[in-house]
Amino acid sequence: MFLGIDIGTSSVKAVLVDERESIVAQAAVPLAVARPQPLFAEQDPHDWWLATAAAISALPSAARAGTRAVGLTGQMHGATLLDQSGKVLRPAILWNDGRSALECRELERREPRARAITGNIMMPGFTAPKLLWVSRHEPEIFARTARVLLPKDYVRLKLTGEAVSDVSDAAGTGWLDVGRRNWSDEMLTATRLNRSHMPRLVEGSAPSGSLMPTVAAQLQLSPVVVAGGAGDNAAGAVGMGVIEPGQSFLSLGTSGVLFVVTDRFRPNPDKAAHAFCHCLPGRWHQMSVMLSAASALDWVAKMTGESDLRRLVAAARARELRRTSPYFLPYLSGERTPYNDPHARGVFFGLDSQTVPADLALAVLEGVALAFADGMDVLLENGGAVGELIVTGGGARFDYWGQLIAAALNRPLTYRVGSEIGAAMGAARLARLALTGESPQAVCVMPPIAQIIQPDAELAALLADRRRIFVQLYRDLKDTFVEFAT
Repeated sequence: MFLGIDIGTSSVKAVLVDERESIVAQAAVPLAVARPQPLFAEQDPHDWWLATAAAISALPSAARAGTRAVGLTGQMHGATLLDQSGKVLRPAILWNDGRSALECRELERREPRARAITGNIMMPGFTAPKLLWVSRHEPEIFARTARVLLPKDYVRLKLTGEAVSDVSDAAGTGWLDVGRRNWSDEMLTATRLNRSHMPRLVEGSAPSGSLMPTVAAQLQLSPVVVAGGAGDNAAGAVGMGVIEPGQSFLSLGTSGVLFVVTDRFRPNPDKAAHAFCHCLPGRWHQMSVMLSAASALDWVAKMTGESDLRRLVAAARARELRRTSPYFLPYLSGERTPYNDPHARGVFFGLDSQTVPADLALAVLEGVALAFADGMDVLLENGGAVGELIVTGGGARFDYWGQLIAAALNRPLTYRVGSEIGAAMGAARLARLALTGESPQAVCVMPPIAQIIQPDAELAALLADRRRIFVQLYRDLKDTFVEFAT
């Protein structure tokens, strides 16, 4: 067995995969996000560890006993600050936290080559500007900070006693020289840090350490090897077999992601596209990222009082999208690609006396689809190529959403077996590679196709027409968002 652990935003998932790539068992334990102030998003790192231990312990003990290696993945960018003894100094600041917009501009002022080094425009979600914010607003905590870890790497520390990260996750910190796959002394200096504050780096398919005997006994495991692992999207790619240049996937998770593998470092920072290391050696990837995707559907369900998401999506579909249907800007936590705007907010437009809750749900589904179209345009700039789009994430279970997205992109969407646990499956595959040394091509194969959704020509034409107003709404409101936030 190979154990994949995914430290997500809303839950920790654990999955056991056998040598035939069959999913033997899986478990999940929920997590909560604290928002103590506007723009803030935090979690207690200890909750990640408690949820990880609970998820592993929920797996059948007989199957768990056969575990030969462990792989880790999880939410990217979260700043976990530890003192010299390894004690957590404050709640972790998460990927969807928008407090550090001013610090992003300050970092790029301090290091003018920041975009060339990191391949990315500095964003509030990244780790480096969070540390600059802490240095300004919580100087006593910054002074005590001896180590900064990402979420999955904090769990690794609890499992192995080793402070290690992998290059795919580290690429989202703002401290990595992404082309060279190593820490950048210039970016660290810009935040008054140095390499001693950083974990050791490995490739995602390489060993990072082994379970400590006491922890292994607690979890009823052997002291097996723990792989370097990956950030959630790179792990999802491995789980779906997206490892060769041009291969792509679309993630309908808490956030929304378009991901394409590249054979070299191909940055496009001015349009807020991400250029990161893949978790396999010699590979990189580009991403467009929206901060609210499936989480927007969860939000509108709570707002309308409909607890059954399938029933809500069915009601939305029954309303049928029309030229005069309400619009929704899905910027509930700000937006990354293409705007890099932490002040943007969710907006309904076009409501009238006939609007019903299902119309709001339809607007949310469409708004996410149109935001994916914005991201696709960025990836295709400057000769970019996007191949077959494999759909993954929790939102993949709603076929009607897939129909809207296929039409908005005017591209077919491919659904493969097991796509809903792609990241945890990818972590299990990285565990296997770290143990056996097999080639990625032999292990990271694409799962069988479950279905393909082709774009409907009439719906594609309607969405292309409606997208003009969708884009204009953000432009008209951009300055108002800032005024509202300040």
